[in-house]
Amino acid sequence: MRAIQLTAVNQLQVAEVLAPVPAAGEVVVAIRAAALNHRDIWIKLGQYAGLKWPCTPGSDGAGVVTAVGEGVDAAWVGREIIINPGFDWGVNEHAQGAKFTILGLPRAGTLAEQVAVPAAQLAPKPAHFTWEEAAALPLAGLTAYRALFSRAQLRAGERVLVTGIGGGVALFALQFAIAAGAEVWVTSSSAAKVQRAVVLGAKGGFLYTDAGWTAAAKANGAFDVIVDSAGGEGFETLLDMAASGGRIVFFGATRGNPPELAMRKIFWRQLSLLGTTMGSPADWGAMSAFVGLHRLVPVVSEVLPLERAAEAFDLMERGRQFGKIVVRIA
Repeated sequence: MRAIQLTAVNQLQVAEVLAPVPAAGEVVVAIRAAALNHRDIWIKLGQYAGLKWPCTPGSDGAGVVTAVGEGVDAAWVGREIIINPGFDWGVNEHAQGAKFTILGLPRAGTLAEQVAVPAAQLAPKPAHFTWEEAAALPLAGLTAYRALFSRAQLRAGERVLVTGIGGGVALFALQFAIAAGAEVWVTSSSAAKVQRAVVLGAKGGFLYTDAGWTAAAKANGAFDVIVDSAGGEGFETLLDMAASGGRIVFFGATRGNPPELAMRKIFWRQLSLLGTTMGSPADWGAMSAFVGLHRLVPVVSEVLPLERAAEAFDLMERGRQFGKIVVRIA
């Protein structure tokens, strides 16, 4: 079968590899579409823990079950599914356990014609999704759902700020928060991305490249929940924009650690800083039900065939996308 192979740092190719055979408790899925995440870029750049070469990346995928291993109900064969990319979360809902892994490293991922995964990781493909939309949901949707609801405990009527709109998690956070009855604002370096967020339902947005953006944001009122993945020097600005008792939830640190943390602002104004990663099986089930209830549709930025996977990675690295970048497999 064909699969994307990373053979060394920045070395990507479409190669012929052995087709997977399901172990006990597993199924084989013929992938129809897969989607990229920043995790795949970090693996390609050699900046991810536990690297091994060669590897087949890809955490997001949707397809059809074609074979089952020992102990798996044969009724799965032929079903259209999406894959929960978080494996072995553990028994603690508050945090993942020591055995937690993400599909695509160390296990071969979804950027291939077939993938073997435990049957427990499967969920039905939402009937109102295309294959591309189904592939776009898993990792980013799960991360956004846990950030907003399990961690930040978002409530209807609250004001939310989502930073860096355009990426997959940020867009799901926008869509989920609006569906939950929140008032949502966004930030970006692109006026076009802010306007597209407004079309999706955002109340408005701010260009963080403008010198006076923080004053403009605060003029509209403080935010009960702030969703961030950048960190860095701008993190203290988020403290200033949070309402008393507000929650800042973050799932990344693309700009590194903040140079300092103003602890007095945090304790005096009763702020909560909440780290979050992916989500538990309970989060996955709740997210899937939420998407179905509200008939939400993932935002897909680009769709490219497997042969142009290198181009898909380049698009992701440049960060110009608005929504998920999807690789069509079959």
